[in-house]
This record gives sequence, structure tokens and C-alpha cells, in this order.
Amino acid sequence: MLTTSGRVTRPSSGGLARWWRKNATGYLFILPHFLFFAVFFLVPVLGAWALAFTEYLPTSVRFVGLDNFRAALADPLFKVALRNTAVFTGIVVVLWLGKALLVAYLLDPLSKPMQTFFKSAFYLPSVTSGVILSLVWLWIFNPSFGLLNAAISLLGMKPVAWLGETSTALPALMAMQVIMGGGSSIVLLSAALSRIPRELYETALLDGASRWAVFRNVIVPLIQPTLLYLVVTGTINTFQVFESVYVMTQGGPQFATSTVVYLIYETAFVRFQLGLASAQAMILFVLTFVMAAVQFKWLGRSVEY
Repeated sequence: MLTTSGRVTRPSSGGLARWWRKNATGYLFILPHFLFFAVFFLVPVLGAWALAFTEYLPTSVRFVGLDNFRAALADPLFKVALRNTAVFTGIVVVLWLGKALLVAYLLDPLSKPMQTFFKSAFYLPSVTSGVILSLVWLWIFNPSFGLLNAAISLLGMKPVAWLGETSTALPALMAMQVIMGGGSSIVLLSAALSRIPRELYETALLDGASRWAVFRNVIVPLIQPTLLYLVVTGTINTFQVFESVYVMTQGGPQFATSTVVYLIYETAFVRFQLGLASAQAMILFVLTFVMAAVQFKWLGRSVEY
């Protein structure tokens, strides 16, 4: 503890006992959560880091240093998966956040009951299993009897194998993610918009500002903390896309939809190269950490909390 003279002294045994009696209840309440965190997250992460430096075989474990990282970075398939993931993330996050911002802006003038209804409707896909949604969209994209091909046939267009062609498979997955995602973002952005004083809108409009100018110069600066949070978390979550790829395309056709997390799954549980898969996962962790840091540095410069 810090004294008035600026020196740091250790608490006495009596002071430590008083501190423990005062704070023990709080620590006991968080202990179950910490145990679950340690057992199901912290220990596996540390184990994966250790496994990344080994060649793991059913009968032996051999330390190989950085060989797994070199093999991962030199693998052409890993580079393809990384490129697919980057394209998927960049396009989906921009479109998904733009959709969420537009919907939240359109809902803002409505009455509270109407806002609640529409926000619940947009949020519903967020609580639905990703596997279930992927199965539904697998039927929509079906080339023989899918709903999408039935719709475009009414316009005189030929059926398209949406998930069977390299040119359409990844855009089809992106479209599904943009359409079905963004429910929680709409709720958060609606809450941020509701905190903006209405006097600011009225003053800007009285001064002759257009609605686009009000949106750009009044609304967006005031909701930047929420936007920053959504950009960072959305990028991290989208960079780990797996369910839709696993259910709908299995990385095909010709690796057109192979992503980093799906490649990690195949490396670990199909080819049983656990050391290499752990190295790929650690590279993914470093990349997401760097992206989050860059986004905070770049987008957070003008954010006031």
C-alpha cells in the first residue's frame, strides 16, 4: 500500500485478513466462472501453443521447433485459405455493418413498440443455430429445386449452381452471411442512436443541413465508439467463419471457399496433423490480434469514450 511519504509498504497480516474478509465473497462468486474459463479456454490455448512446436503422433511427441510454422506459411493451400478468409471478412463486415447502420437509422423515428418488433425480427437469426441456417440456405441455393433459381427463372435466366462454381460459391456464402447477420449490431446501434439528443437534429436541420449532412456530421461521430466495437468484434468473428463452409461447401469447389478455420479443422481431424494445425491456429490468432490492434489504432483516434 502507498503511504503519504510515497513509499510502498506491504499490508500487515491483520490488514491482509481484513482485506480478505471484505473481498472474499466477491472472489468466491467469480471462482466458478474462472474455473470454467481456465479448464475450457486457458488450458486448451496453452496446450495448443505447446503443441504447435511438436510433431504429435499416436505413439510419440517430438519437439520440432518452428518447423510447423514454416510448413504452414509455405503451404499454398494455407495461402489460398488466408486469401479467401480476408476477402470474405473485408466484404462481409463492410456490407453487414452498412446494413445494420441503415436499418437502425430507419428504425430510429418509429415508436417504441414498432422498434421492439423489428429489432426482435432482425435479432432472431442471431439466436438460431448456424448449422440450421446453413441447411436452410443450402436448400435456397440448390441448383435443381432451390428457391433462388426458381426466382431467377421467372426473369428468364438459366439456373445457376451457386455453390458448385468457383465464381459464385464464395459470393453466395458472403450473401448469406450479410443477409442473416447483423441482428445484435442493429440492437446496439439503435441503443446508440437513442442516446443522441433530438435537439442536435433539430438545430442542424434549422441551420439548413441536409439529412445526409446530419447523418455524416452529427450521427456518425456520436456513435463512433459503438461502430469501433462492432468493426473489431465483427472482423474477429467473421475471420473465424467455419459452420457455413463445413455444412454447405466443405471448402470447395476447388478450394474456392476454403477458409483458415476450415483448413485447421481438416489438418487436425482429417489428416491428424495436430502440431501443424496448432501452428495454423496460432498464426490465425496473431493475425486477428494484429488486425484488432490496427483497427483500434486507426479507427479509435477520433473516438471519445
